[in-house]
Amino acid sequence: MKKGRIIKLTGGLYTVIDADGNRQELKPLGIFRIQDIKPKVGDLVECDDNSIVKVFPRKNDLSRPPIANVDQALIIQSAKEPGFSLPLLDRFLVVIAASEVDPVIIVTKTDLLTLSERRELEETMAFYSPHYPVIWFSTRTHEGQAEIEAITRSKVNVLTGQTGAGKSSLLNSLNPDLQLATDIISKALGRGKHTTRTVELISFYQGWIADTPGFSQLDITGIDTDHLRELFPEFLLYSSQCRFNGCTHLHEPDCQVRKALKENKILRQRYENYADFFQEIHAAKPRY
Repeated sequence: MKKGRIIKLTGGLYTVIDADGNRQELKPLGIFRIQDIKPKVGDLVECDDNSIVKVFPRKNDLSRPPIANVDQALIIQSAKEPGFSLPLLDRFLVVIAASEVDPVIIVTKTDLLTLSERRELEETMAFYSPHYPVIWFSTRTHEGQAEIEAITRSKVNVLTGQTGAGKSSLLNSLNPDLQLATDIISKALGRGKHTTRTVELISFYQGWIADTPGFSQLDITGIDTDHLRELFPEFLLYSSQCRFNGCTHLHEPDCQVRKALKENKILRQRYENYADFFQEIHAAKPRY
């Protein structure tokens, strides 16, 4: 028996790599279907010469993109073309953090910004940087390349984010040998086309990185509203001082989060995104 990691799934065959770098294309045991065990990319497994015989417990598990045992998620958000979206960024941050994966924010296409646009976006991201790593990146100027190399080294990384934000272009810039498929932004539509069709772990700076299909909508309705509050780390600085232990930070008196909001210690649009997410989750709950 050998232990390894699943790095690719193609047509029902799982590519497994062991500690010596040997690769095998294997199918899982038939009993897995009866046991409702569905291996996925990132899984640590045990295998023989013919089959995957065991899937080890996962430390985390993402459904979109479908990958497991990730150390951190690089959330790619375009500065321009397509336009920067705080609601989408916050939605990614909530889903990633709820999955017990550390988020990293990478703002791409910074060379397209004017000086005033860059300054304005930096002021906005200053509310994020105390809680999440924020890296500014350009494939043209190579801004941020060294920072991305350092933060991804020896880790299992998943690359995800806004459609058309340049995920595959970023990987190709960092490692030209990858030659991943890229596409040109449709200026008429203001968004990009999906160029990545499958999830695959790629050797990257002594670790792994997964390029994944881009998508623009994420379902948050499976997150409990009590948990949602904890997924906004800046709220935690003030919530312990609220009058009520279960303060939703929406309408209760003596809410210290709303007080911090009024004092410009919390970004207003981020708070508004929280309120929108709260209502979305609440509306999705079944009524009896």
